[in-house]
Amino acid sequence: MADKVYTLTFAQHVPRGVAEVFGFFSRAENLETITPAFLHFKILAVTPEPIREGTLISYKLRLHGVPLRWTSEIVEWSPPHRFVDLQRRGPYKVWRHEHHFEACDGGTLITDSVSLALPLGVLGRIAYKLRVRAEVNEIFAFREKKIRELFC
Repeated sequence: MADKVYTLTFAQHVPRGVAEVFGFFSRAENLETITPAFLHFKILAVTPEPIREGTLISYKLRLHGVPLRWTSEIVEWSPPHRFVDLQRRGPYKVWRHEHHFEACDGGTLITDSVSLALPLGVLGRIAYKLRVRAEVNEIFAFREKKIRELFC
């Protein structure tokens, strides 16, 4: 059976211009600001800088106490409206994160779409239903709160 790919979408509106909002998200160091502390997220390298298509971002984090290394590649880069990062190394079989920024109602609509698949077949599907979906939702709820604090 093929791996099940799940897609989660998150959206929020902020009263700031697209260029400003995209500018914030295009700086890798800001990932630490919008990531919950329980993940112990730390950027190790961004190559090359500034971020563009082909940039690799390496970081470490802890998930349930387990240290992980993760590398994402920026595979699409369309300032100031869109970029896509793809996990090249990490805990998921697939992790593709699309970031969209659209002018809307005097501000910016930020939309994140994450497509993910877990390893281990049926065990991965069970893990998604029991834990992973809720954890990803929790991470993006934190992110939404921090973005609201920063931009509203």
